[in-house]
Amino acid sequence: MSTIDAPVSEHGFDAYLAHKRNRRINNWLLVAGGVALLGWCFWDTIMFDTDWQRMGGALGIVGTIERFFFVDWSLLPKLVVPALETLMMATLGTLLGCILSLPVAWFGAANVTPSKYFFYPLGRFLMVLSRSIHEIIWALLFVGAVGLGALPGILAVAMRSIGFISKITAEAIENIDPKPVEAIRAVGGNQFQVMYYGIVPQILPVIIGTIIFEWDINIRRSAIMGLVGAGGLGLVFFRQMAMFNYGGVTLVVLAVLVLIAIGEVISHYARKAVI
Repeated sequence: MSTIDAPVSEHGFDAYLAHKRNRRINNWLLVAGGVALLGWCFWDTIMFDTDWQRMGGALGIVGTIERFFFVDWSLLPKLVVPALETLMMATLGTLLGCILSLPVAWFGAANVTPSKYFFYPLGRFLMVLSRSIHEIIWALLFVGAVGLGALPGILAVAMRSIGFISKITAEAIENIDPKPVEAIRAVGGNQFQVMYYGIVPQILPVIIGTIIFEWDINIRRSAIMGLVGAGGLGLVFFRQMAMFNYGGVTLVVLAVLVLIAIGEVISHYARKAVI
């Protein structure tokens, strides 16, 4: 009799049922533990830590939300310059971040780095450092260093952009076809010629697409830089909140949405044109 046709022994069947039962118990224990953890987080962070009396109950919440429905259109002419400032912050910050990310990507690409024991870890560390620190933190640091205005916002956007652009670029360099590089080196090409003729043509579409995508993201980042004094629409938003002008806050939010929508359209067609 074949092994497939052999009947399952009673002991083996009992072991299978016990294993299935234990697995079901473990699954229920995991679910119960997850529900308990979720309930504890909900109670500790929402129910216990919220000032419900200050909200005034459901009617108070609805009344507060209603204040934002009345848009203060008189503020509209004052948003033109901050909106343009926000757009310029995103553009200049992306450009500066692109320039600064090139050496970082060169250091962080394993197949072209000058040293795998020093420059490669340094490049990877700079990528992680840029992505780990939020743009608001960068803005606070630069506001303290260079003062208020658009400049700290530009520097903060640039520092935040280095990590993403350099990481994507480094990974693109590591995935290139090595044959053109080997051919250029075989005929005596130097490191610059290898980079310019062998590597850049292969990764250029990826770099351009990444820069456009990062510029689109930086419009969103620049819109909140004013919360720490770095100019743009965020500064207007902060002032309207400080004056309790809820209609002005709503108008600033609408302006941010329009600016982001414009950036989304531009980046979409720009990516289609170069990729």
